[in-house]
Amino acid sequence: MEPQKENITRILIIFDASNSMYGHWQSDTKINIAKRLLNNILDSIADIPNLQLALRVFGDQRDFPPQDCNDTRLVVPFGEGNAKKIAHFIKYLTPRGTTPIANTLAAAANDFTPCDNCRNIIILITDGIEECRGDPCAVSQDLQKRGIVLKPFIIGIGQNFAKEFECVGDYYDGSTEEQFQKALKIVISYALNSTSCQVNLLDQLGNPTETNIPMTFYNRLNNQIMYQFVHTLNTKGVPDTLLLDPLINYRIQIHTIPPVYIDSLGLTPGKHVVASAYTPQGELFVKFASMSIEKSFVPIIVRKHNDKNTLNVQYTNKKEKYLVGTYDLELLTLPRLYINDVEIKQSHTTTVEIPPPGNAIIYLPANGYASIFQRKKDKDLELVINLKTDENMQTIQLQPGNYTIVFRAKYVNKSFYTIEKKFTIESNKNTTINLNFR
Repeated sequence: MEPQKENITRILIIFDASNSMYGHWQSDTKINIAKRLLNNILDSIADIPNLQLALRVFGDQRDFPPQDCNDTRLVVPFGEGNAKKIAHFIKYLTPRGTTPIANTLAAAANDFTPCDNCRNIIILITDGIEECRGDPCAVSQDLQKRGIVLKPFIIGIGQNFAKEFECVGDYYDGSTEEQFQKALKIVISYALNSTSCQVNLLDQLGNPTETNIPMTFYNRLNNQIMYQFVHTLNTKGVPDTLLLDPLINYRIQIHTIPPVYIDSLGLTPGKHVVASAYTPQGELFVKFASMSIEKSFVPIIVRKHNDKNTLNVQYTNKKEKYLVGTYDLELLTLPRLYINDVEIKQSHTTTVEIPPPGNAIIYLPANGYASIFQRKKDKDLELVINLKTDENMQTIQLQPGNYTIVFRAKYVNKSFYTIEKKFTIESNKNTTINLNFR
C-alpha cells in the first residue's frame, strides 16, 4: 500500500518593475529595498526540498509613457534549486513601464504546467494597483475556480492597497521596510507549512467516539478533491491530527450512511483547528432465520423512512453502519419483502430476521411461457417471475407463501391449452410442481 504522494509546492513570484518602483521609500528606492529583502528570503529557502520557484515580472520592457498593457513575461520558469537564477535576474531588473496586474495574472495561468501533486501559489509584490482597466479580481477568481492556483498573496509596498486587493487574494501591508520584510517572511511561511486540524465525529452524547469513517476534503471554491482520509483515533482514543494546506477553505464530506457535511472549514496558518460533525451510528444486520443458508447474500435496498430515494444497498448476513434514525428496507427476494420503520440506535446492532426461502422445482411439459404469481387473501395476483422459455426443468427460490403457476406451450395456437397450478412453498423445503400431470 502506497501513502499519498508528497506535494510539490510551486511558488510563482510576480514582481512589479513599473516605473513607480523608482520612487524613494524609507532608506532607498522601492526597487532596491524590494530586491534586497526578496534576495534574503530566496537565500533562506533555496535548499528546501519539494519546492519549485519561478519569476514573472511586469513593466520592465517598455517605457511609460506610452502605456504597454502587455508588458509582462515569465523570466525564470519553474524548477528546483533556481532561487539563485531568480536572485540574479532581479539584481539587474530596471523599472520602466506600467502596471498590468490583470493581464499578468491571466498570463500566469500558463506558467504552471500540469501537475497532479502540486500546490500552485502566486506571490505578487507591487507598489500600485491595476492601470490597464483590467479586472484582477475576476482573473484571480477564475484561476482559483479552475484549480490552477490557490488564493494569491499580495504584498503591497509603500501605500496600503488592502481595499483594492481584498478580492484578489490575501493582502499584506508593507508600508514600511520592517513591515515589508515581516510580510515576506509570513507569506513564505504560510506557503510552505501545513496547519494541524482535528475532526471530531460525535456520538449521540456529543462525545468524539465515532471513527473509522472515510472523509473527503474538497476545495470549497471549485469542489476539487484535496485530501482523503479514513478517520482514526490515536492510541489515547483521541481523533488523529491531520496536516492540511492552510490556504484553502474546505468543505468536508463524512462518508457515513447517509453522508454528513461540514460546509465550511477555514484554517489559520500555524493555529490548531478542531472541527466537529454529528455522526451517531448503529448497525443493521439482516439474516435468514436459519443457519442452513447463512452464506446466502440477498441484496437489500435501504431508504430513509418514507423516502423513495435509494440510500444504500447492503446484503443479508453482512453488518452495515447507519446514522441513528429510522429506515425502510426492500429485500430483493422472490417475491420482494418490504420491512418498514426499522430503528437504528446508537452503538447498537439492530437485527432483522426473515423467513428462509424454499425451492420450487418446476417440470414443464414443453418449451413455453410460464409465470409464477403470489396469491394473497383478498388481493390481486402479484407477478413474481417469468420463467425461461427454453428450459423444461427449473428450480426457483421463493419465500414461504401460496403461489400459482400459469403455462402455455410455445408452439400451440390456442389459449385453451393454458395450464394453471397452485402450490405452497415452505421454508427450507423442496416443492415439486410437475405440469406434465394436471
